[in-house]
Amino acid sequence: MPRATRPPDAAVEQRRQAILRTVIELGEVRIDDLTERFDVSLMTMHRDLDDLAERRLLRKLRGRVASFPALTMETAKRFRQGLHLECKQALCVLAAAEVTEGQTVFLDDSTTLFPLARTLAGLQRLVVITNSLEVARIVGEGGSNEVLLLGGRYTEFDSCIGPDTLAGLRRLRADVGFVSATAVAGGRLYHPVREYAELKEAALEVSHHNVLVVDHSKFGRTATYAYGDAGAYDVVLVDDHTPADEIEALRAFGGRVAVACEGTDQGSSRT
Repeated sequence: MPRATRPPDAAVEQRRQAILRTVIELGEVRIDDLTERFDVSLMTMHRDLDDLAERRLLRKLRGRVASFPALTMETAKRFRQGLHLECKQALCVLAAAEVTEGQTVFLDDSTTLFPLARTLAGLQRLVVITNSLEVARIVGEGGSNEVLLLGGRYTEFDSCIGPDTLAGLRRLRADVGFVSATAVAGGRLYHPVREYAELKEAALEVSHHNVLVVDHSKFGRTATYAYGDAGAYDVVLVDDHTPADEIEALRAFGGRVAVACEGTDQGSSRT
């Protein structure tokens, strides 16, 4: 019998990303269930999980695996970027409606905002302020807009942070500021890294019109550093998979809440 050929590295990595997404969605899952779901041998699944655990993307326990807290997923940018992509795109259609040509716009380093950055790249005469190298690359490719990249200490999030970043941001003013959140519970916002929480607070200070953009996966969670609540934002954009009680908690803080509806008409919303 001929020996089975090993799949190419790209296919293996694609499968491992899919496994990680499943673990993130479920929080904790039995290894046997993953083996059945992905139709691979138990030995292959253990190899995949060992690789992901070595990269500190999940925790391998006895007979099961579990996702890490919010910090791990914030670090794993290449995995976050592909998560809940349809939700992020629908959210960013609504977000783009908050911008007009000629404005100065702030975007933080959240992957949720990457589709918005691609839309902004097609507009004219914008000034885009960001601490994200990826956002700077996306918007800069359009060639018709100015990008102000905030310097500071570079981190594994592919962005800059720290006192120099905050000082640079506070010297600027934006017409519209967009941020996302790692964790939201009862309308209150949390982040696992203090310096990133401070950046989001500073963005509120320098932006005339503030927009919070959050997909459903961020709700019902907390992290180490609390940094305010939804009431600080003029508009909060969520998707239609967000729990109803969390949407009501957002509305209780008094800001406008718009719900992006997925599907063929991703620009649709309800308030």
